[in-house]
Amino acid sequence: MTETRSALIVDDERDIRELLTLTLGRMGLRIDTASNLAEAREQLSRNRYDLCFTDMRLPDGNGIELVGEIARKYPKTPVAMITAFGNVELAVDALKAGAFDFVSKPVDLSVLRGLVNHALQLSSNERKPATPAPPQHAMRLLGDSPAMASLRETIAKVARSQAPVYILGESGVGKELVARTIHEQGARAAGPFIPVNCGAIPAELMESEFFGHKKGSFTGAHADKQGLFQAAHGGTLFLDEVAELPLPMQVKLLRAIQEKAVRAVGAQGEAQVDVRILSATHKDLGEQVHDGRFRHDLYYRINVIELRVPPLRERSGDLQQLAAAILSRLAESQGRNTPGLTMAAMDALAAYPFPGNVRELENVLERALAMADGDQIDAADLLLPQTLPRSAGAAAVTSGAPAPAAATAPSMTEPAFGLSDTEGDLPKHLEQIERASIQKALEENRWNKTKTAAQLGITFRALRYKLKKLGME
Repeated sequence: MTETRSALIVDDERDIRELLTLTLGRMGLRIDTASNLAEAREQLSRNRYDLCFTDMRLPDGNGIELVGEIARKYPKTPVAMITAFGNVELAVDALKAGAFDFVSKPVDLSVLRGLVNHALQLSSNERKPATPAPPQHAMRLLGDSPAMASLRETIAKVARSQAPVYILGESGVGKELVARTIHEQGARAAGPFIPVNCGAIPAELMESEFFGHKKGSFTGAHADKQGLFQAAHGGTLFLDEVAELPLPMQVKLLRAIQEKAVRAVGAQGEAQVDVRILSATHKDLGEQVHDGRFRHDLYYRINVIELRVPPLRERSGDLQQLAAAILSRLAESQGRNTPGLTMAAMDALAAYPFPGNVRELENVLERALAMADGDQIDAADLLLPQTLPRSAGAAAVTSGAPAPAAATAPSMTEPAFGLSDTEGDLPKHLEQIERASIQKALEENRWNKTKTAAQLGITFRALRYKLKKLGME
């Protein structure tokens, strides 16, 4: 026989208690109510609940107190805060205290039902006696270093919340991987995970991309189009490089997050969306706010929980395990035996700073796998980048002029390419110079393509074309 799910409603307004009791009762839940903190504490001490709703202001205290107590004493009971309409600051405080989510007065019943379903799914996951096998992406968060152990522990905690998470880390550390793991370990795992690179969407198309559009709403709108928010309904929307959003779009994004509703371009009304927001950037958003390039209110809204992903240089002890796992995956995809790394190769990897972090490590090993003879990868096969002066790199890409400095890989050690070196094969040598210049600029800008394009004096679109043409994506 299936156990009846239960919920506790804590609110001093009788109308709110009755509305929630009726709505949740129709969803098959057994309901208890309390009108103040004292009654709520008594109910919690005597009963186990799958969900709790609490008002912010109660006659004998603050609802955030109750949120904190439930998070500490009854961690398997998700608790949601009931707030006054538009009171985002208090809602954020509740999320930081441990609330699963929040609902605003007047209560939108469709939003409420979606919240309850996610909470019950989370509660079911928490009460399972056996630990499920870790999802595929979690298996890739490898490493036994203290930094990675702390990261996995934090991910497990934030996954059980619906609070927005701001993932901070250098390019290439695996911010999207962390976001996917949060999604897969949470109550929205059955829903879609929609990643979007905010720096790759042209400003004039952003509103249509995020919120969708109606047929005929502008030139070229030949059919209705679903936006990213609608595509992520019931799941998670991951905003990568969120610092790249222009200020006008930040205003619209803030409203969509606060109201949990979006208006498609050309539509008459808004549509409710049930989406958890995860965001990431390699930039210092606090500095962006200080300089007026990022809205303070949006920063406050998306940075409810901050999660820093450590760079590879802070977890050097994980390098051997990471390299072995990456080589195994690459070899399997190519249908060949997994090669080993010689001591010289491991020493070379350990001595290299990896400004591009795990992403760069994967690129280096994939290239080495192609270069190596037999089942051993030696230091020479790694082709680790060497020093290339910044000015030479920029000149090579913007003007196509020969670079007088050494190129970035041991296979390109000529100090310069004179006519005698390039006669009969000039395009190939110029391509090598361009490749080396782009590689160096990417490393100097920690693999941020927008900044790399600016440094090289070319457009973002031109850089993407060159990366694809040179096989560097």
